[in-house]
Amino acid sequence: MLTGDAGMGKTTLTRAFIRQLDEDRYDIGLVANPSLQPVEFLKEILYQLDVQEATDSKVELLRLLNEKMLANIQANKDTIVIVDEAQAIEDERTLEELRLLLNFQMNDRFLLTLILVGQPELLKKVEKIPQLSQRISIKYHLSPLDYMDTVKFIFFRLKVAGLEKSIFSEEAIKEIFKVSDGIPRRIVNLCDLCLLVGFTYKVPLINSKLVEKVVSDSQGGM
Repeated sequence: MLTGDAGMGKTTLTRAFIRQLDEDRYDIGLVANPSLQPVEFLKEILYQLDVQEATDSKVELLRLLNEKMLANIQANKDTIVIVDEAQAIEDERTLEELRLLLNFQMNDRFLLTLILVGQPELLKKVEKIPQLSQRISIKYHLSPLDYMDTVKFIFFRLKVAGLEKSIFSEEAIKEIFKVSDGIPRRIVNLCDLCLLVGFTYKVPLINSKLVEKVVSDSQGGM
């Protein structure tokens, strides 16, 4: 289970993780809108695993899912279900379905790897169901970047864009870090705005004064 505040890059990290997996080795179902009732939730999992179904019977849906996972085992594939924005699950019965999915086994081998991704309140919801919480072997919380990580993050994005040196002064980066609280999305948004303003005014180096102006001019602040 991966948790983190909004803007920490959970979805980006999830997509990067999926891209690294071998399609011939893993069958991946990504549920991006999990605020569904139990039956609809099971249907969505099956759909993401490319299983066509035409039933509202939960028993039949579970049978279809079990058959899919067994077929994957026979094809030497692991089944992975990733639930993004899992904190949006309001119906506790849907969380209970997740627990039941983790019961699928064959010869002491689990048929399904479940990854829950969401904001911090997800942990509280999961902990209300001890049987589910106990089955989740890894729980990791993404913390905001510290100052040095912020520096590396900005330099990396500039390098990807083709720049070999920073066009942000040290004081500017310190101001960006202070305003963004180390939240990657805020860092990216603020840097983009600074680059736009810097380009408009044709400044060779973005300094802290420009960052302060951008923050001041931004609607609602940063």
